[in-house]
Amino acid sequence: MDPVKLLKKQHREVEALFKRVGKAEGAPERRRLMDEIGAKLTLHTKIEEEIFYPALREVPSKKAEEMVLEAYEEHHVVKLVLAELPTVDPEDERFEAKMTVLEELVEHHVEEEEDEMFKLADKIDHDELESLGERMAQEAEQAEAAPRNRHAA
Repeated sequence: MDPVKLLKKQHREVEALFKRVGKAEGAPERRRLMDEIGAKLTLHTKIEEEIFYPALREVPSKKAEEMVLEAYEEHHVVKLVLAELPTVDPEDERFEAKMTVLEELVEHHVEEEEDEMFKLADKIDHDELESLGERMAQEAEQAEAAPRNRHAA
C-alpha cells in the first residue's frame, strides 16, 4: 500500500464532502455532512500524526523537519475549528462561515502536502514506505469499522 496514495484518496473524499455541504438542503443534512467531515479529518490527522509524519521527520532534510512541524500546527488549527462546529446551529449564518474557514484551512494544508511534502516521501526506503502504508490502511480500516461495530452491539 502506497501511503501517499492513501492520503490523497482521503483528501479527495473530504473535498467531495465540502462540496456537498455547499449544496445541502436543510440543517439535518448539513449537520450530517459536517459530522462526516469531522470524522474523516480526525482519522486523517491521526494517521498522519502518528504514522506518516514521524517517518517523514526521519528524512535527513531541514525542509522535511520544517514541513512536518508546520503540518502539526495546521492540524492544531483545524482541530480548533472542528471542536467549535458542533456548537454552531447549521441554520446560523456562522455555520457557513466556519465551514468556509475550515475548507480553506484544509485546502491550504492539502496543497502543501501534495505539492511539497509528499515528494519528500520518495526519500524513505521503499520497504519502509510499504510498511507505513500498510499500517496507515489498517488504522483507517479499524477506525471506519468501529462505528459499525458499535451499532451492531
